[in-house]
Amino acid sequence: MTLKHLTILNYRNIATAELDFSPKINCFLGSNGEGKTNVLDAIYFLSFAKSTACSIDSQNIRHGEEVMMLQGIYDLNGSEEEITCGMRLHQKKHVKRNKKEYRKLSEHIGLLPLILVSPNDTELILGGSDQRRRFMDVVISQYDNEYIQALVAYNKALNERNAMLRADEEPNPDIISIYEQMMAQHGTVIYRKRTAFIEEFIPVFQQFHNAITGGKETVSIQYTSHGQRGDLLEVIQRDRAKDRIMGYSLHGIHKDELEMQLAGYPLKREGSQGQNKSYLIALKLAQFDFLKRTGSRTTPIILFDDIFDKLDTERMENIIALITQPDFGQIFITDTNRENLDRILSKTNDDYKIFQVQGGELGVRS
Repeated sequence: MTLKHLTILNYRNIATAELDFSPKINCFLGSNGEGKTNVLDAIYFLSFAKSTACSIDSQNIRHGEEVMMLQGIYDLNGSEEEITCGMRLHQKKHVKRNKKEYRKLSEHIGLLPLILVSPNDTELILGGSDQRRRFMDVVISQYDNEYIQALVAYNKALNERNAMLRADEEPNPDIISIYEQMMAQHGTVIYRKRTAFIEEFIPVFQQFHNAITGGKETVSIQYTSHGQRGDLLEVIQRDRAKDRIMGYSLHGIHKDELEMQLAGYPLKREGSQGQNKSYLIALKLAQFDFLKRTGSRTTPIILFDDIFDKLDTERMENIIALITQPDFGQIFITDTNRENLDRILSKTNDDYKIFQVQGGELGVRS
């Protein structure tokens, strides 16, 4: 899959842009704060119908403007696809495929598989468990629509149960039991799919990590879930009285955790900045490999946002050797340093384009 053409109107600090891309490597060069990341975020929005930078859609509209629009023309396994995302201030967003609007946004997820590697990924290691659950959700949702449906249904039941737990009046036992049964039913589906994903994912991740570090470090991922404690309905209902005191549900797959390990110890406690970044890039490259082999069986687009900061020369060279292999498809890279980009481009005979970004304006650079 490749993104052939991108149109941007009033997205974040970009007033307007019409960009034709190389089918292989596209580089965005510029100082911090000029808009490089916003271009990648626009591409991300076309895949997921939301921004990675701001969860409130209207705040992605350029300051002082009333409307924003993104349009991408893709080559998807030999077929041309036009995806449009747009919205007016104080109105809902509209996402269209070939000029036809989706009934549900979940129908779009997975059509355009995409991997983003960015500085914000450090939250996967240093942030709360919700960040690591979201990592699983993003990957699995791109190839398994049943997972998306189960996740939506589980979260709806969870929210209803929590509302009853917080209410002044004592919850009706028959009604709260219905929501617990829904949580258990959909949660079991989610747990099984997460378990299968992690078991297949770990060896691929370790292979990429070995390639980046030269095999100098031992890494793993430990998945823990309340689903491992037996029947999920019993687990959820066991502490209903305590949940009532706390005002929220203490048990369920919404508490799942991934412990990221370095040499058998928690990475967040042991890892240096360079080790953390190597771990994260290996995670994302494994995610790329996983999506390429599953779902729509198309090669995902990769977005690399400022990936070389905090990395030593050896790890940088190893990553470049990986991403310039034929197995990888279309790549978008941002950097403030032209030397880093030249180092990448010198390793490949593939077609490439370099764009200069300044003040939200983009131009092709030689």
